[in-house]
Amino acid sequence: MSELFRNRYVRAILLSGLLLQVGIWVRNFAILLYVMDRTGGDPLAISMISVAEYAPIFLFSFLAGTFVDRWRPKRTMVWCDLISAVSVIAVLLTFVYGTWKAVFFVTLVSSILSQFSHPSGMKLFKLHVPAEQLQAGMSLYQTLFAIFMVLGPILGTFVFQTFGMEMAMVITAVAFLLSALVLFFLPPDPVEESSAQPSALWTEMASGIRYVKENRVLTLLGLCFMAAGLSIGMVQPLGIFLVTERLGLPKESLQWLLMLQGVGMIAGGALTMTLAKTVAPQKLLVIGLLGNAIALAFCGFSTQLWLTLVAQLLSGLLLPCIQIGINTMLLKHTESSFIGRVNGILIPMYTGSMVVTMSVAGVLKEQFSLVSIYLLSSLLFVVGTMFIMPLYRMQEGKIAEKGEQVG
Repeated sequence: MSELFRNRYVRAILLSGLLLQVGIWVRNFAILLYVMDRTGGDPLAISMISVAEYAPIFLFSFLAGTFVDRWRPKRTMVWCDLISAVSVIAVLLTFVYGTWKAVFFVTLVSSILSQFSHPSGMKLFKLHVPAEQLQAGMSLYQTLFAIFMVLGPILGTFVFQTFGMEMAMVITAVAFLLSALVLFFLPPDPVEESSAQPSALWTEMASGIRYVKENRVLTLLGLCFMAAGLSIGMVQPLGIFLVTERLGLPKESLQWLLMLQGVGMIAGGALTMTLAKTVAPQKLLVIGLLGNAIALAFCGFSTQLWLTLVAQLLSGLLLPCIQIGINTMLLKHTESSFIGRVNGILIPMYTGSMVVTMSVAGVLKEQFSLVSIYLLSSLLFVVGTMFIMPLYRMQEGKIAEKGEQVG
């Protein structure tokens, strides 16, 4: 682990990620609470926040990934952070004129830019972190996200209630600017020979699709992504009914289940870091998928608080295995010149599947019992495991060799 922290790129990406998470969570909760105050809790206005956050994933992810493969990763990330900061400052100015609806613009711009920034960060990992340290690096990165899943809502709510909306936007802008500053001091990006005469944009997009189709590892990861997205989207909106119907508790008790899952994710990320050198990423992925299938089944059947809490903790502990396993395999078996496009194809497969089942979760709840829905969600995780099993039986070296030969 000490060798990993001696890598200046790892330190910079983690510090940048820390600053961005502070800005993102302060911004997200400030906007949520601000819109609730201004609209009296209007469900349509609040839902538009989610639309502004998720819509760019479908509209820009693949196109952004294609440009990321053309552009230099450090420069791309610095510009994304700077533009995000400028968008926040612009919204601050609109407050002077009372145009409060501009807060949606901040979420929209930041979500669009994240489609460029995130794959650029993964490309930096690929270029500057040794292959044997990739899994440990991804573990650290995912643990950072898990920590903010617990602390982020607390931080965002505290800033908004203590200092107000204007100061929350100032803190967000400063966090984005500091992130850009941290990345700015990294060495310049190397100029790739192939970037001198780039091919047509549509040609590069088509080659990215072809690359994923011809790479067995990436194809199976995409199918696994879809199964996991369908599963998570199906139960995510129904957690409140798990608390009220199955456990007979007030709806406010949902926060304790989510907090325990977040604590489990932090512990799971730390545990995965210790296993990074001894457990192959495809094995981590299988463990995470099967473990979450078991946890979902227990959540559905349980009418005892302690059993549901244990299941939530188990789910949190093993979610990092899924995230780290998938990200590590994606980096190991994708050439650096294709990382943006591969990310732009696989991420929408997961998010799109999740949104599909989220949109029908309410209808399913009216037609079927909560136990049946949770069992179906559990089964989808098992289906995802079946897609990964061929990789589980293959040797890591053979997969890597095939992954580099494609394209």
